[in-house]
Amino acid sequence: MNEAWDAGREAGRPAPLAEAMRQVRNDLADRDDVVVELREAYRTRLELVAAELADVIADVPEDHQVFDFAISSGSQPRLWIDAVAHVGLARDRRTYRFVRDTRAGRVVMAESAEIKPIVDTVTRYVAERIVERQRNLDAPVQTLSAAPDGESAAPAPETRSSGAEFLSSLALFAMGSIVGAVVVLALLRDRVPELQNLLQ
Repeated sequence: MNEAWDAGREAGRPAPLAEAMRQVRNDLADRDDVVVELREAYRTRLELVAAELADVIADVPEDHQVFDFAISSGSQPRLWIDAVAHVGLARDRRTYRFVRDTRAGRVVMAESAEIKPIVDTVTRYVAERIVERQRNLDAPVQTLSAAPDGESAAPAPETRSSGAEFLSSLALFAMGSIVGAVVVLALLRDRVPELQNLLQ
């Protein structure tokens, strides 16, 4: 085997293993080029969506810090809307998909080969999040001290549980006092003759 390898080297031909390694390196380089091209194609498509959303992004209030609006890197880039929603591409690399992660799993909110339906759904999603936050901030704080129309407010659950605890403590104290008095009288009965006459 060494003689064949030496003969191949002397003839100017590369050794079979060296040739195989060169071929593997070329294949890997070609594959890496394809991966880079796919990643760039993904990113370019997502940049088109981000460009269509530029006006929406500009209109988001500055104090609303929950939105990201950033394209992540990686083998499959994604346009993140917030921490739980993003736009990506389906397996065919032509279909846009707007998904949201929920407790029940991932939900596809929109899917289309066109950008406009995705942009419309993302815009609606952003509007819903902003309105939801405003409603939560504007909701009145309800107190238990006063109720509307002069009605008496219902006692808080803590108040009711405190009252029940007080009554049970009072009952235990009364029972303990009675048991204590009976024990004291029983002990003193043999020692004090006047108590014997009272108890007989």
